[in-house]
Amino acid sequence: MEVEPARRDAAVLDPELLQLPELAPGALRENSIIADALYSQWLVLPETAKLVKSLIEDAKAGTTLNVAGTSASTNAASSSSLPSMFPAGSAPPLSPRSTSGSPRVMRRGSGAGPSSLGSPLKLVSEPVREVIPQFYFKNGRPPPKDLKEQCLSRIDHLFFGGEGLQIQEFRSVTKDICKLPSFFSSVLFKKIDIACTGTVSRDAFVEYWINDNKITMDMASQIFEILRKPGYNYLTQDDFKPVLKELLATHPGLEFLQGTPEFQERYAETVIYRIFYSINRSGNGHLTLRELKRGNLIAALQQLDEEEDINKVLRYFSYEHFYVIYCKFWELDTDHDFLIDKENLIRYGNHSLTYRIVDRIFTQIPRKFTSMTEGKMGYEDFVYFILSEEDKSSEPSLEYWFKCIDLDGNGILTKNEMQFFYEEQLHRMECMAQEPVLFEDILCQMIDMIGPENESYFTLRDLKRCKLSGNIFNILFNLNKFMAFETRDPFLIRQVIITLHKVLDSLPSINLNKILFTAGT
Repeated sequence: MEVEPARRDAAVLDPELLQLPELAPGALRENSIIADALYSQWLVLPETAKLVKSLIEDAKAGTTLNVAGTSASTNAASSSSLPSMFPAGSAPPLSPRSTSGSPRVMRRGSGAGPSSLGSPLKLVSEPVREVIPQFYFKNGRPPPKDLKEQCLSRIDHLFFGGEGLQIQEFRSVTKDICKLPSFFSSVLFKKIDIACTGTVSRDAFVEYWINDNKITMDMASQIFEILRKPGYNYLTQDDFKPVLKELLATHPGLEFLQGTPEFQERYAETVIYRIFYSINRSGNGHLTLRELKRGNLIAALQQLDEEEDINKVLRYFSYEHFYVIYCKFWELDTDHDFLIDKENLIRYGNHSLTYRIVDRIFTQIPRKFTSMTEGKMGYEDFVYFILSEEDKSSEPSLEYWFKCIDLDGNGILTKNEMQFFYEEQLHRMECMAQEPVLFEDILCQMIDMIGPENESYFTLRDLKRCKLSGNIFNILFNLNKFMAFETRDPFLIRQVIITLHKVLDSLPSINLNKILFTAGT
């Protein structure tokens, strides 16, 4: 048996060797027999017997147990606490410690004193708790104290008298305190005045704007929270109608529409359609906070509140843009039933579109029509079409026309798919006595223009990487724009560049190459 030599070795051990300050943590666990023998040897020591007897007497007397041990072990007990693995009052006593006679201690020198490692029982140390400040707040980050006090001071000034404010007086609160565009005043007022009393009190406004932490949100989040319906995590087109209604009633650039309610309604619809066309990238009519933040609507709203000329706000709100869109639709809608069919749309742009692309649009593959009439396009559908047709460089436009050309819907435009649409272009050029451009030649030109990852097909990613992608679609189905692209005068462009060089020769601080590169992109 291998146990007997181990027991004999343990029996002759010096008791001082029981203090093993430099013992490896896993040594005792790997040799359980030796550990048991050491523990038995420790139990028969006189100091241990005295300690156990003292603990028993204290337990009988009902006094608090003291596991400090002898005076020699008191320092060790005070310098290191027992591991938390033992229940209160049931921890084993620490072994007695001596500062002389132990070979391990003597090797350290006479002035070293006891080992700083303490008892081998203290192998598990409690981890240091790192306090991480709260970074997520369900209802938004609370405002700093100084910001809150400053805001309350301005609120007290505007709500002087304590009787509350009516909707006409609330605009100053919206603009000065909330820092929102003034035409959000009515929507914000009704959001706070849930009971429809016609008055917003100071306490009600403080509760909504400060206590609900609206003050610390960015403007996109504030507008999203004001417009969205309770229980919804997205905005719909109807949520923007109250804002457009107040804009039409208050903006100086739209005063001339006061006497024409019908055109006011059409203008508001067009603006909303343009917003969702550009920002609602999912195309499901549900505008999320993420989409609102990624778009440029907030900047346009801020500009709109500062600019009196509505036509200078080119993003979404220009009345001239609305006028062109609406007049184009009215011109095509010959029977004025506010619906257009294939024959109506084929006349768009002086018959610039091919029949094949018009048929593809009316399959509703690029976008499902919102009109409830079979085979006819409504005004909203036309707005999406004309925005895609007139600016083919935007991402919504590229996605719209990509779906039209991608006949099998596999996410790539092959040579056969592009040739199918170009065949009608080629036939029309021959009918107009124009010199035809063979598809093989035009395909090489398109590949050079786009630089696709794989020259055998185009992907949507290829088109989005290139600033000239819109010309691809003009080549395939818009004859007028294709001819204008083919007949562009390179000599005229060169002359313009030479003239520009001469004009800017006296301005050495201007980097002409940078200007030309920016203009080209």
